[in-house]
Amino acid sequence: MAFVTANWNPLGDAFYRKVELYEMGWSLKDGLRECLVAAAPYGGPIALLKEPQRRSPSARPQLEIYSSSGVTMASFVWKSGVVKQLGWTVCDDLLCIQEDGTILIYDLFGNFKRHFSMGNEVGQSQVLEAKVIHSPYGTGVAIVTGASRFTLATNIDDLKLRRLPEVPGLQGAPPCWAVLTQDRQSKVLVANGADIFILDNAVCTPVNPPGLSPQATSIVHMCVSFSYKYLALFTDSGHVWMGSTDLKEKLSEVDTKVRNTPKQMAWCRRPKSREPSVVIMWDRHLLVAGVCKDTIPYHLDDDSVLVPELDGVRIVNGTHHELLQEVPAACEEIFKIASMAPGALLLEALKEYEKESQKADEYLREIKEQNLLGEAVRQCVEAAGHEQEAETQKTLLRAASFGKCFLSNFSPEPQVCMCRDLRVLNAVRDYTVGIPLTHMQFRQMTVRVLIDRLVYRKLYPLAIEICRYLKTPEYQGVSRVLKHWACCKVQQKEEADENIARAISLKLGEAAGISYSEIATKAYECGRTELAIKLLEFEPRSGEQVPLLLKIKRSQLALSKAIESGDTDLVYTVVTYLKNEMNRGDFFMTLRNQPVALSLYRQFCKHQEQDTLKDLFNQDDDHQELGNFYVKASYQEKKLEARIGLLQSAVDEYNKAKNEFAAKVTEEEMRLLRFQRRLEEEKGECLLGFSLHDTISTLLSLGLHKHAEQLYKEFRVPDKRYWWLKLTALAEKEDWEELEKFAKSKKSPIGYLPFVEVCVKRQNKYEAKKYVSKVTLDQKVKAHLSVGDLEGAADAAIERRNEGEIGAVLSRCSPATDRALVERLNRAKATAAKK
Repeated sequence: MAFVTANWNPLGDAFYRKVELYEMGWSLKDGLRECLVAAAPYGGPIALLKEPQRRSPSARPQLEIYSSSGVTMASFVWKSGVVKQLGWTVCDDLLCIQEDGTILIYDLFGNFKRHFSMGNEVGQSQVLEAKVIHSPYGTGVAIVTGASRFTLATNIDDLKLRRLPEVPGLQGAPPCWAVLTQDRQSKVLVANGADIFILDNAVCTPVNPPGLSPQATSIVHMCVSFSYKYLALFTDSGHVWMGSTDLKEKLSEVDTKVRNTPKQMAWCRRPKSREPSVVIMWDRHLLVAGVCKDTIPYHLDDDSVLVPELDGVRIVNGTHHELLQEVPAACEEIFKIASMAPGALLLEALKEYEKESQKADEYLREIKEQNLLGEAVRQCVEAAGHEQEAETQKTLLRAASFGKCFLSNFSPEPQVCMCRDLRVLNAVRDYTVGIPLTHMQFRQMTVRVLIDRLVYRKLYPLAIEICRYLKTPEYQGVSRVLKHWACCKVQQKEEADENIARAISLKLGEAAGISYSEIATKAYECGRTELAIKLLEFEPRSGEQVPLLLKIKRSQLALSKAIESGDTDLVYTVVTYLKNEMNRGDFFMTLRNQPVALSLYRQFCKHQEQDTLKDLFNQDDDHQELGNFYVKASYQEKKLEARIGLLQSAVDEYNKAKNEFAAKVTEEEMRLLRFQRRLEEEKGECLLGFSLHDTISTLLSLGLHKHAEQLYKEFRVPDKRYWWLKLTALAEKEDWEELEKFAKSKKSPIGYLPFVEVCVKRQNKYEAKKYVSKVTLDQKVKAHLSVGDLEGAADAAIERRNEGEIGAVLSRCSPATDRALVERLNRAKATAAKK
């Protein structure tokens, strides 16, 4: 703690510090000399390609991948083309950009994933320089070719190549260039001598940085900030210009006193930075140039690489890994010499308290008198998050806890969260893990992404412990990690399928949110079909098993699982797949063994494939259904001969099925059709397709009584039905004379009340009265009432001595006009009631 400020250097109103993160674990004979180096941001891995220009088959370059602490993750001989640039994607995949424009992608462990090309033109003119960029759209690549043309891809996962306009007067590679992200669009900023151009999709626009030193005759280096908001230009006069990337605002210009072209430049600034700066590196010399025009020089013992970060710059060399950053305000307030800030006083109070000195009380009183104890606790908690040393973190958090004891109604949440975050950060900063995240980077990255990175490095136990410690929901945390572990496990080809399946089942158990089908799919992709089937047995959801079973040609099992799921859409999917994959006979035989699938397929065929339905019935010798099929098909035919032919086929099938009733009815339908055709030819009336009922009714309406009589006798229509049909037809025609003849032809099987009712319905009470006398006694009251004969209704009701009928007549009488009749009915009703 006494030497916290030993490595601090002032820059304007702020301080900068260089903190050692790791003593590198790699053994590099010549350091980073003659190496192509790429380090991923957010404490990501480091890739080295030693002597990349080697082309001899006997002495090829060596590609090595390390963690940020120098622990080897992968190493292999590079056997492909000449590499011009290395870079990392946002997902920690390694991009190797070759001279011919081909880009090869490897994972952290050196396993090849895929490749793509930047286009034929790039391949023909060769790559001179390349840059890997990270934007809101993903990982992009920018290339300048031997023809001095730029090609840009903003997202390699959705590759769309953009060939940018030419730069006036540019020959060969430009002295310096950078990629900007402005207005949701990636652009290239190019310097050619003293001129600067912005290239977008369509135009090349010249721009002039405001306030650039007149001594400069050319711009030799440039860099863009981590957030793409700020730009730094280094000129041949040794000046570094700093401003906004839209080149409309100048922040500062500093004379570095060095005219040599830098090897590398990087912005060093944090969000809400008080003194942002640009770090400029030459051979064995580093300079921090602030906006305030002050500088801090550093000597470098070895060849180094600068890695821009959200809140600083990492410096990697052959032996050490350091972090250069502006000292956070909270740390400065607490540790600055002679600081009287509340946090500094609280830290001193803790030290005195631990010495059992009364000065602790004096410090506390001084803070409390200013009402700044809460601010002091906040400063200590915040400063702890910015420190790398665990002991310093603990001291600051103890000071915060000490101050909190003297506060009431102070939320402990910030301190609890910071303790939790620091425990996670210290775990991943460990040398064996090698992810040197700062607290600000951790908050920006989110826990989910950190877990993904640990999983990608196959650090499953640590990932699970962090998920449990942070109480991450299981499906987002532990279950997700276990799924990745299982997908990795199935790739271990040296283990037997049975052992791997058992190990995965035991480890995953009943973990929430894990789909065994996804793991089985991974096993199948690795060529382990039997393992995939074994893993699918653990999948509780049948619907999840089916797609993969179809993919691995286990269609019978897929059909069984689909039926178990109860999802008819899924069953239809499998049946459709089987239909396309199998020959017709095997397909039908398969369905016969699955009644549910067969039934659903029949339903489908009824609406979509009638011919297939017929084949299904033939395959099963289902004569009854075949007969039904022919009957339904007959109604689709317009020609009589075709319809009768289908009906005859139906008769044959019904006979085979020993369904005599269906065969007889179908034969009668055929006779009726022939009769209708004959009638149509003789009378010109279109009756084809009418039912027997409608045919008779129509004939009666047309006055063709003999033909109707013929149908009545030939088809043995019941008497009651025929009388009703004829009665209705004659009444509708108002053929009262024919109706009277019909009523007298023989005794009516339906009685004569219907005659009365149809006449009344047609507003003809005169005709209705003709049939009242023929109505049976029990219906006479109703008949008389229908024709409005109250006297007759009263006589009939009194004669029958029926109290209900007497009441019905009374309800129709008017006391004013039918007084005598009412009295008579009332007497009869009273007499009927006594009995």
